[in-house]
Amino acid sequence: MSSGSPIILVINPGSTSTKIALFAGLKCRFETELKHDPKVLATFDCIIGQCEYRREALVNFLRTHRISLESIDVFIGRGGLLRPVPGGIYEVNDAMLADLKSCRYGEHASNLGAILTDAFARSVGRRAYIADPVVVDELSDVARVSGHPDIPRRSIFHALSQKAVARKAARRLGKPYEKCNLIVGHLGGGITIGAHQKGRVVDVNNALDGEGPFTPERTGALAALPLYRYATERNMTVQQVYKFMTRSGGLLAHLGTNDCRLIEQEVAAKDPKFALVYDAFVYQVAKAIGAMAAALSGKVDAIVLTGGVTRGAIFLRKLKGMVRFIAPVHVIIRNTEMEALAAAALDAHRGAQEVKSY
Repeated sequence: MSSGSPIILVINPGSTSTKIALFAGLKCRFETELKHDPKVLATFDCIIGQCEYRREALVNFLRTHRISLESIDVFIGRGGLLRPVPGGIYEVNDAMLADLKSCRYGEHASNLGAILTDAFARSVGRRAYIADPVVVDELSDVARVSGHPDIPRRSIFHALSQKAVARKAARRLGKPYEKCNLIVGHLGGGITIGAHQKGRVVDVNNALDGEGPFTPERTGALAALPLYRYATERNMTVQQVYKFMTRSGGLLAHLGTNDCRLIEQEVAAKDPKFALVYDAFVYQVAKAIGAMAAALSGKVDAIVLTGGVTRGAIFLRKLKGMVRFIAPVHVIIRNTEMEALAAAALDAHRGAQEVKSY
């Protein structure tokens, strides 16, 4: 164990990369993103099949930078698709690992967070944690009701990212998060936009179930009957439909790329197809923000945006122009997920916050 500030390793798997960071207390020693070859990822039938490939990439990175697992005091990873739970810190246990490996509640790259983190922690006799997983459920009762009782709405979203930037925005406003009404949008490969009412996310689109705007690589909401016809005409399995909706839709399907930097270059060059699709992308995000304003009865202190898409100057200018009438727009480009995970790990290590059992 280290003397002084505990050393914390943070692992955050995304759809095409794995972020890794090392903290001494809350001071970040380094943070990097290991990009994975899309062609290699495409060879795996499922997300869990990528586990060993990603683990080896992490091991090689740590070895190259001469970081031994024995020097690390606390391990924490991004939480995945579990049963609905309240927000907070959870120790990784066998029940959690079983649900993640079987994809009992859904398949997503975040499922690998606890699995990879636990493997490293167990190898040196340490504990592994997750915090504010994507299944944090604080929906209002009315938000759960869908158009059919057999298919209620589920709360699955970028809870860690949204909660972290919401608290940061609240500090800018000079108010506790628990006293703010905020619309928070995580805009990346997946997009979720939530209504934060006094510390609770009372409504949010579930991007994994196909709700919300289309994204750089997801279809977003599609009309149900045409989607059913499309899938049945091609004899698609549920797994194939899921892949179609989450990995090969959105900007990628329309324009052949999910790289918003390249797309903005084409828009700036006046390519009419790129301009139309990109405008539609902004339009759908703006509509989703408007829906969450209604969920908060129009009482909104601020709109808070984060994620890689917000780095696009054209996107941001157009979106602000459409939604600033609702509330002031705060953009927090820096990804605070790693900081939020490190803070949770530090609290768990020091006993400053209750560690919950899954």
